[in-house]
Amino acid sequence: MSKLTKEEVISTLQDALSKKENKAVTIEQKGSWYKIDGGKSIRFSELETMLEEFGAAPQVEAKAETKPVAKKAPAKKSPAKKTADKAPTSNVGMTPKQLWRNKLAAQSGKSTLPRGF
Repeated sequence: MSKLTKEEVISTLQDALSKKENKAVTIEQKGSWYKIDGGKSIRFSELETMLEEFGAAPQVEAKAETKPVAKKAPAKKSPAKKTADKAPTSNVGMTPKQLWRNKLAAQSGKSTLPRGF
């Protein structure tokens, strides 16, 4: 569904319901709950699904950018920056789990690995 505000969803749903039932329909909000003509309380997400079922979702007009394209002046080429040659980094070190296992193995006593290792 397109990005509509709450007010837009409620107003379009009211219009769709009033056209379907041929009478004025009111949607009341109390906190985060909504009532249609004093009926059962429902959440906003259910209002959105009702609107999708009716197919009454208004089409959000896509603004076509039809501005005349002005010719841009060629960009000045900046001198290329020299990057320092760095040694490629690789994950050669130990993971935290491996480090912890090695630490416990080096200690004497009743040290055990924590749950999940």
